[in-house]
Amino acid sequence: MAPPKKSKSKKTKKVTKKLKKSKSTSAAPKDPNSSDSDWWPSFWAKNSSTPGATIPSDEEEGFKYFFRVSKKTFDYICSLVREDLVSRPPSGLINIEGRLLSVEKQVAIALRRLASGESQVSVGVAFGVGQSTVSQVTWRFIEALEERAKHHLKWPDSNRMEEIKSKFEESFGLLNCCGAIDATHIIMTLPAVQTSDDWCDQENNYSMLVQGIVDHEMRFIDIVTGWPGGMNVSRLLKFSGFFKLCEAGQRLNGNVRISSEEVELREYIVGGVGYPLLSWLITPYETNGLSASMPTFNSLHEATRSLAVKAFLQLKGGWRILSKVMWRPDKRKLPSIILVCCLLHNIIIDSGDQLHPDVALSDHHDSGYGEQCCKQVDPMGRTTRENLEKHLQHNQEKDLVK
Repeated sequence: MAPPKKSKSKKTKKVTKKLKKSKSTSAAPKDPNSSDSDWWPSFWAKNSSTPGATIPSDEEEGFKYFFRVSKKTFDYICSLVREDLVSRPPSGLINIEGRLLSVEKQVAIALRRLASGESQVSVGVAFGVGQSTVSQVTWRFIEALEERAKHHLKWPDSNRMEEIKSKFEESFGLLNCCGAIDATHIIMTLPAVQTSDDWCDQENNYSMLVQGIVDHEMRFIDIVTGWPGGMNVSRLLKFSGFFKLCEAGQRLNGNVRISSEEVELREYIVGGVGYPLLSWLITPYETNGLSASMPTFNSLHEATRSLAVKAFLQLKGGWRILSKVMWRPDKRKLPSIILVCCLLHNIIIDSGDQLHPDVALSDHHDSGYGEQCCKQVDPMGRTTRENLEKHLQHNQEKDLVK
């Protein structure tokens, strides 16, 4: 079953046209008497002492608690979507005091909905607006940010990739490594008429899969979503555009490096045992019958791969709408929600913001799911892995001599 083609659907093209058209529309002037521009003081006063919540007493930290970003990054996000939210005026989106919602308050509502995963009713109560307003504002924000923040999630150019490879080698010793891959399930309930075996995964949940590749800073550099949770991660990989580009030699095709054994090593990413061992995707050795140097390789491989695991922990912990069971989501819209959460995750990194340590999920991002295992082995992948292992062993022996 093919996933909803978010980026190429007629519906999305219409949305994009609207957004592009909005560039030429002049923004309405701010009127403090008609626009709810002083939303933060009233929100803070109302919500800073919520019973049962551990909310920081410092206002700046409190802001990050509610919206995951600093005020500076919040202002940047507002600047990205302002034209779209202003030129498509929220007629009817009025708060309980009879004033139009400012762009800032609309962004705050959307961020709170995505960050908390709370119901639209609960978010509405926190801001003094109705459930339908939360729904409209959040979707408008998602449409706008998906279009305006594309530059925060893209495959690195050659110069940037050289920097990424250098950082991976410096931190983990893996020569010419370009990233780490993992996948997670977004669990949902579906109406009886929409349920099917495709969407029912191995844990009998209805879910949608997300595949992500991250760099050394846990920034997403490639995302695939929209596919049903009934697939395994190796099949999801093979359906992805990333797989097709790699197989065609159009991705992970940068400079080779020469190992300590005078062997060429191509670019590659690392993944867990659920993925096939390919010339450009290196998986760990099986634990049975390991040679003396293989545990060292596996240890460094796991440390590198864990960056993708941690990235998903932060993604689903920071934007908890993804970690809670979604109640009958529109499967055509869900990929956009996932993508925007990934964009926000990257914006936090790009802006130098630090997530509160308690934000990330404490358990595995796919808690309750057993680890999948793929037995597919490409001979070229086996050779690359062996050459990497020898390179690490040689460097380790050289360090012992020093």
